[in-house]
Amino acid sequence: MKPLIFSLFIIAALAAAPGKQTFTGVITDSMCAKADHSHMQMGPTHAESSVACVFAHGAAYVLYDGKDVYTLSDQQAPEKFAAKKVTVVGTLDAKTKTIHVDSITAAK
Repeated sequence: MKPLIFSLFIIAALAAAPGKQTFTGVITDSMCAKADHSHMQMGPTHAESSVACVFAHGAAYVLYDGKDVYTLSDQQAPEKFAAKKVTVVGTLDAKTKTIHVDSITAAK
């Protein structure tokens, strides 16, 4: 009987665990989180400004979906997508608004 109860607890815990989600938005930086670089233009394009904010000012890459801003656990892959619309697959930590990234691809 004990193994059955233990198995039920394991199944319940797995069912409650957050699953992978898909998010679509623009890769930007935490200093200009809503993809508006007008007040802090660090380069001739929004992409160059985001990269400069990350490298020169310690900002983090984030995903802005038009409403919410999510920090990305992967801080290397987003660089090539700076200022571009992307699809991120990962698990959301709702408390910290951090997406634990599994993949980032250009949005269609």
